[in-house]
Amino acid sequence: MIALHLLRHAHAGDPARWEGDDAARPLSEKGRRQARDLGGLLALIDEPPDVFITSPKLRSLQTAEGVAKALRNRVRVIEDERLAGMLDAATVNAILADAGPAYRPCLVGHDPDLSELLGEFVGTGPVPMRKGALARVDFTGDVVAAGAGTLRYLLPPELVPG
Repeated sequence: MIALHLLRHAHAGDPARWEGDDAARPLSEKGRRQARDLGGLLALIDEPPDVFITSPKLRSLQTAEGVAKALRNRVRVIEDERLAGMLDAATVNAILADAGPAYRPCLVGHDPDLSELLGEFVGTGPVPMRKGALARVDFTGDVVAAGAGTLRYLLPPELVPG
């Protein structure tokens, strides 16, 4: 079984107000707090992610590192360029294979890609994921496939205790 987590990067301010390269846009203070709080919550559950695979864009990398730090760095953080672009089940399976063995991987990325991917996995249209939202989708086998996932939870950031 694969318990796949999807994490949209935390708050990174208004992209229209950012003057540099979008890939270098960092988390805001709110976003750093969201990542830390989510990591604290995940540290309390029995089955937190066992690897974070993140887009190399700074806001996603900082989100993954912030959550991992709150988990006391018990998990690896791996960058994968493919998470900065469009995603589908085949791409996700390749990302997971390249990352190595994991039962509870967490993909950290962007929208609309993650919202569309979540919908694809559970057999619906896009399922909106706000900045800092975390979803878990379970698959019975060792690969992910469109329509084959069971949504265990979708946690919006405002429900994460701070």
